[in-house]
Amino acid sequence: MASSGGSRRSESEVAGFTASPQLAQALQRIVVDLVELHLQGKQAHWNVVGHNFRDLHLQLDQIVDDARESADTIAERMRALAAIPDGRSETVAATTTLPAFPAGEVSVTAVVDLITARLRATVDTLRTLHDQVDSEDPSTADLLHAVIESLEKHAWMVSAENRSA
Repeated sequence: MASSGGSRRSESEVAGFTASPQLAQALQRIVVDLVELHLQGKQAHWNVVGHNFRDLHLQLDQIVDDARESADTIAERMRALAAIPDGRSETVAATTTLPAFPAGEVSVTAVVDLITARLRATVDTLRTLHDQVDSEDPSTADLLHAVIESLEKHAWMVSAENRSA
């Protein structure tokens, strides 16, 4: 965007509210875990085997879609606040709080436990950072509420596969 003097203004000069370094760092941590959840969900989707494979295979696609969409929402919010998200593979691998997903085929029951744990770990990241985000930007915290609700619902639905009454 050119100003009347013909020079370009920086994004911070155009933006109203901008994220503090602390807010940007908190949102970056969330983006990283959401990207990793998306990747691990896809790995599980491709390699799950066993009884009730198809149902879990399809459910994993829903989780992957929601994680990807949530990562995009939070990263775009960062850009709206003049912060720069980093979703490069090396950044995600180096900074995610999620444990690595096993290689190769994985049984349905193991995938249920592994994905449930990763959903809960991602929610833990969101909940841990929520109050910090809310204190600086309640509008962004509202976005986190929706992500928490979605991931907790997925965790409940996936974990039910291995439960008995």
